[in-house]
Amino acid sequence: MKVYDKLIFELSRPGRKGYELPQNRFEKNALKDLPADLLRKEEPELPEVSELDVVRHFTNLSSKNFGVDTGFYPLGSCTMKYNPKINEEVAAMPEFTALHPLQPADSAQGALELYYNLQKALSNIAGLAEFTLNPYAGAHGELTGLMVMRQYHISRGDEKRRKVIVPDSAHGTNPASAMVAGLEVVEVKSKPNGSIDVEDLKPLLDENVAGIMMTNPNTLGMFETEIMEIAKLVHEAGGLLYYDGANLNPMLGKVRPGDMGFDIMHINLHKTFSTPHGGGGPGSGPVGVAAHLVDLLPNPRVKKDADGKFYVESGEKSLGSISSFLGNFGVMMKAYAYILSLGKENIKNVGPMATLNANYIKESLKDDYLLPIEGACKHEFVFDGLKDKSTGVTTLNVAKRLLDYGFHAPTIYFPLLFHESMMIEPTETESKETLDEFIEVMHKVAKEAKEDPEMVKSAPHTTLISHPDETTAAKKPILSYRQLKANS
Repeated sequence: MKVYDKLIFELSRPGRKGYELPQNRFEKNALKDLPADLLRKEEPELPEVSELDVVRHFTNLSSKNFGVDTGFYPLGSCTMKYNPKINEEVAAMPEFTALHPLQPADSAQGALELYYNLQKALSNIAGLAEFTLNPYAGAHGELTGLMVMRQYHISRGDEKRRKVIVPDSAHGTNPASAMVAGLEVVEVKSKPNGSIDVEDLKPLLDENVAGIMMTNPNTLGMFETEIMEIAKLVHEAGGLLYYDGANLNPMLGKVRPGDMGFDIMHINLHKTFSTPHGGGGPGSGPVGVAAHLVDLLPNPRVKKDADGKFYVESGEKSLGSISSFLGNFGVMMKAYAYILSLGKENIKNVGPMATLNANYIKESLKDDYLLPIEGACKHEFVFDGLKDKSTGVTTLNVAKRLLDYGFHAPTIYFPLLFHESMMIEPTETESKETLDEFIEVMHKVAKEAKEDPEMVKSAPHTTLISHPDETTAAKKPILSYRQLKANS
């Protein structure tokens, strides 16, 4: 192991210093007024290292990170597209970053104009009446949208409507968000091609239904061709349609959720609109609604008066506040820069290019990997593992072997409709050369699985951590150096 592959505590040497804190400028007895339970009984356990040790250690760690800036990231249902650096430049402008959310609206007109314009842009893209940008992430947007759904029924005196229909292929956040919103989850089955089974849906549409949550294209990357029939049935039953915006990318420029009959949707700015995501944030999950639901959107809201000035308003019929101030403003700046950079002329090419890339990979690999659903997909598709399963090489083995070739693995074992699911989404930003290299490696791994299956099963071989016990790591994680020493 190289010196700087070690943990920072392993580099520690007694007496070695990288920085000396300034002398305490308070009186020696300044701590006497602090509660005793807040005072340390012993010195903190910190590594003793030089500044050079620290710089090399963390620089070395950063070089081991994998991200969309370092390589191809075909993570299905996540839309890991390139984040243009102009977005970062805009978000770093001091004219925005130096603002305080409690400033009077008159002194923050530029920021409010950006917020207002982004609302309108997303409304046009989605085919809905108005958006709130306040939710902090996609799941937060889901919860907000479902709160709008519930509040709509309550406002009409129809409080018995608490049932939300969720497809069996749905993202896990869908039923979770519905439960947190105080709603009851009912599952609707999918047909073999992953589309909602309309005949299974019909009996579920009773007087207790609040609405249905769905994606289109669905989790298998296939377009729901019966969406207009589904919308008609749900609306006739008195329910609302919620659109999970995780799969919005292939729809850009071709179809708008509002035109398909959806009443509520959330958009992942960190997916479709190229702002960074992963590692827990930052995110943003704007929620859009049809005209009859606008008054229920959370407070506060940005409005524009007849004189062209922008102001912040809190509506009386609103479901309330779901975040501090106006959400993750830095993320909004990045998304707005992305939309303006593409313009209406080019944003319509995003969906078709993402669809083209996905179909190119699918058709190139289906001789080696089992394709359970034939036909054109949208932004992503799902293989059911290797076609030849005789050697026992699994989807997990393939995913780990890809790491040896410098590729991030696709999403595996989701959706749950197939035992060996492998979900691949290339996005529109990848070049044909990158796709061809990925296709070549995938063919190579399939060949290795036949000729040397044990080598594939024991992969990865070139990573710092080779083949950990993932079950134990999840159940008994070691999260500190003290734990590591105790377990070694």
